[in-house]
Amino acid sequence: MLIRAVQAEDLQAVSELCMRSFMTTVAPSLSAEGVASFTQIAATTSLAERLQDDNLMLLAAHEGCPFGYIELKQGQHLAMLFVEPSQQRQGIGRQLLQAALAHVRADTLTVKASLTSVNAYEHYGFVCTGEVGQSAGLVFQPMLLTGLTPPA
Repeated sequence: MLIRAVQAEDLQAVSELCMRSFMTTVAPSLSAEGVASFTQIAATTSLAERLQDDNLMLLAAHEGCPFGYIELKQGQHLAMLFVEPSQQRQGIGRQLLQAALAHVRADTLTVKASLTSVNAYEHYGFVCTGEVGQSAGLVFQPMLLTGLTPPA
């Protein structure tokens, strides 16, 4: 498995990967508004805009085929973490997270976890930090990973 920075030519495959994983694991628990909101967030055009911002976007691939994606916003917020549904629970998410942690620029990392992913984030060491929230139909649990040592 190779973990590397996302390039512009990867964006369509990343979008499709995120949507496959989202539709399998998260969408069934959301309203139509939430699904529509995420569809916009994962759209190739939205990914392209974020690629130009202060975001770290990493892709896990094997033989050129992407099967995992992580996005770190401004070095302190985990914006997305998706693994191909058939490849979940094999340590890929953990490896992506470890790769992203090398780029964290704060002593804490936040995430607004989908309710279906809270257990996975707890396995990664995150703790719940507040009440379940909702924005544009997306339901999330605020979580925090502490004790990080940002690069000097």
